[in-house]
Amino acid sequence: MPKIIGGSLSEHREQTRNKLFAALATLMSERGFDSVTLAEVAAAAGVGRTAVYNHVPDKESLLLEFITHETDQWVAALERALDGLDDPVLQLRTYIRQQAELKRVFHLAPGGSELRTLLSPDMQRRLREHAVPVEAILRGILTAGMESGVFAQQPLETTVPLVHACLSSRSVPEEDGPGRSAAIGATETFVLRAVGADVTTTTATLPVAAPVPEGATG
Repeated sequence: MPKIIGGSLSEHREQTRNKLFAALATLMSERGFDSVTLAEVAAAAGVGRTAVYNHVPDKESLLLEFITHETDQWVAALERALDGLDDPVLQLRTYIRQQAELKRVFHLAPGGSELRTLLSPDMQRRLREHAVPVEAILRGILTAGMESGVFAQQPLETTVPLVHACLSSRSVPEEDGPGRSAAIGATETFVLRAVGADVTTTTATLPVAAPVPEGATG
């Protein structure tokens, strides 16, 4: 019987999954998802080749679980960052900055490819189902801004996907520094103008963005 990690079977499974996530992230950063095998991930994580199938049936399922895990961690960090912010402009700026952190986590394949693009259409559909909470947060911010008159009245059905398209396609340097700060600042200004905010009056100080918790990528 395999040695149990942690104080219970559930802790053992959680820690094993985190080890698999960390191993997958490391191997993908070195040579890309396509060239990595599930056996190599298991070996790098210190998990038996057969035991790994107790957690996932294949490496694409492992990638889906990894992305879902990181997204869930990001949502929790975003909710903490938004806690106590009543100004829709500050809320949207926080959302944009946290999105930049999420993109940095997902740029693990050589060439900066989005991890989502490595999934099959069916897996991408399943992943989109997990994006509902993210969309709900943005819809709430935009709704509050329009109700208060800070943002222009516009249909959420088009505004939400347009904002997400801008944030997902915008190139932001992954390394901290002036270039990254400038790129995020320019993105904030562009999105705020797009939703009708008066950027000349949005001078309130934004709290330091909460980092994406270290878990599988730590």
